[in-house]
Amino acid sequence: MQIPILSGIFADGADYRTSYPKNMIPVPKGTGISEGYLRPAEGIVDLGTGPGVSRGAINWNGALYRVMGTQLVRVNANNTVTTIGTVGGGGRVTFTYGFDYLAVASSGQLWLYDGVTLAQVTDPDLGTVIDVVWVDGYFMTTDGEFLIVTDLDNPFSVNPLKYGSSEADPDPVVALLTLRNEVYALNRYTIEVFSNTGLPNFPFERIEGAQIEKGSVGTHANCVYMDQVAFLGGGFNEAPSIYVGANGAVQKIGTREIDEILATYTEAQLATAFMQERVYNNHAHLIVQLPNHTLVFDGMASRELNAPVWFKLASTLVGDGQYLITDATYCYDRWNVGHPNTNQFGYLVDNISTHWGQTIGWEFGTLIVYNSGQGAIFHELELIGITGNVPFGINPTIWTSYSTDGVTFSVEKPISAGTIGQRDKRLVWLQQGNMRFRRIQKFRGTSAAHVAVARLEARIEPLAF
Repeated sequence: MQIPILSGIFADGADYRTSYPKNMIPVPKGTGISEGYLRPAEGIVDLGTGPGVSRGAINWNGALYRVMGTQLVRVNANNTVTTIGTVGGGGRVTFTYGFDYLAVASSGQLWLYDGVTLAQVTDPDLGTVIDVVWVDGYFMTTDGEFLIVTDLDNPFSVNPLKYGSSEADPDPVVALLTLRNEVYALNRYTIEVFSNTGLPNFPFERIEGAQIEKGSVGTHANCVYMDQVAFLGGGFNEAPSIYVGANGAVQKIGTREIDEILATYTEAQLATAFMQERVYNNHAHLIVQLPNHTLVFDGMASRELNAPVWFKLASTLVGDGQYLITDATYCYDRWNVGHPNTNQFGYLVDNISTHWGQTIGWEFGTLIVYNSGQGAIFHELELIGITGNVPFGINPTIWTSYSTDGVTFSVEKPISAGTIGQRDKRLVWLQQGNMRFRRIQKFRGTSAAHVAVARLEARIEPLAF
């Protein structure tokens, strides 16, 4: 019999929980073996170091720009780093650009770079800059209370008579996004939408009926995703979850399991979350980076399977933990990334799974195998997929264990994952015990066992007790 592997189940007290694959990406694709498979998440190749930890990145005019530490830098195609200037330290930055300038919101300040000169906008009417977007020739910022635009003919000048506000609810503005040439002001409990109507003072006017009755917990806990606004947050007196919405309509994509994970964090911790979209190879990944979890939603796969598809990423051998990648930016025909804790930068590759040269682990589980309340003997388990893509000279191991209650698991049973080029290697466990009436199986390996898994096949003998 075939046992589903794209997501699994475990127990937590008197509750069934979902176990999402870790460092294995669900792919909905008919192979003749199954309708979907798990492939290894990308590895990271180290390219060099910069003046500090990456705090944000952007592709501007075909070049990669980062803020690393306190410095705005250009990472060149040959992996050298050109330091442009100081933009202040502390926290993530926001990048955007207009026709002539690259803008950086950093440490409550706004900096503009024209390709030659980096300068701060020092007009006192600008106030504190929490976030910045560019729309219709204006740089628009927010200080948490007002929406502020720079002058059309001089982005270093601000007219205090041209202040706008997001007033449908007294909650503070935490972020700005642009979508279809409209500005989304994300407050803590509401989202308001503005369009440029050319009014004489503040040129943007609220679009009545486009308001969303939920908001974002933090400045970077949101992004544009699949032509909608994705955000971590919720409405007044609601527990946080993950939503997508536009033009007054909103859809919850956070599952019960995602909500359970979010509930382990305080609101202050959730406010530090970073979300970004990564579209490639028919995936549309919404990456939600939290202090000890990185959760990924695939909108394309969810459409094909007609169910929400989530998985987890982590730079650990076993269990959850921090994902040591940030600011994935497509430039120079590759996905460039930074390290969230060190001054390293690199890029993603799909032929290895190591992170910055370090071995990491992958794992996935199954749904409950249930024999209508009767027992069964597990004569054989086999993972069917692609083998032979391992480092030269090693023979890595894959382990499996099982649980009859969803809480405690058996001693792990190892098998060889095969050596390099051994593409006909069968991943088979024999004599895998029995169950009284239910069982959950779990599998894990390391980045050395770089395998794709399309199917779990079990040879089971039913018993009647």
